[in-house]
Amino acid sequence: MNRFCSGLLALLFLSLAPLALAQGAEVAFGGLKQDSSLPVEITSDELRVDQAAGTAVFTGNVRVGQGEMRLSADRVAVEYGTENGDPTGRIARLRATGNVVLLSGGEAAEAQEAVYTIDSGNIVMTGGVVLTQGQNALSGERLVVDLETGTGTMQGRVKTIFQPGPQDQ
Repeated sequence: MNRFCSGLLALLFLSLAPLALAQGAEVAFGGLKQDSSLPVEITSDELRVDQAAGTAVFTGNVRVGQGEMRLSADRVAVEYGTENGDPTGRIARLRATGNVVLLSGGEAAEAQEAVYTIDSGNIVMTGGVVLTQGQNALSGERLVVDLETGTGTMQGRVKTIFQPGPQDQ
């Protein structure tokens, strides 16, 4: 009887785990853990710089790389940090829009917009977010990822799809 109850509880837990995750939607992002102090490389078809505003806008086939992390988008606006009101030339924030794809390790996230704040190591993705981790998928309206800890939270009518069985590592 004890073995039956244990098995039933395990089965119940496994069947409810996706539902619990969908409501809490806090997940580990081991592949998205990143050292935000690494250099950022950006390539694009066009670049417009506004020194007075401390911004640079990359458009057309934009690719951003930092360590193992890769981001692509239609447009990326770079905001530079300031000190005493003067631009420092150091990147403070990247705002990617249009067909945003973030890749790192075996994980990928897609959205309409992503804002990467370099100093805090946070990425906020919005607009039809889809995250895939191996064969599993998670979707919602907003994904907040902490690159320092490799953790994140999905918000806004979260839907999960988990594939049973062993996952490829």
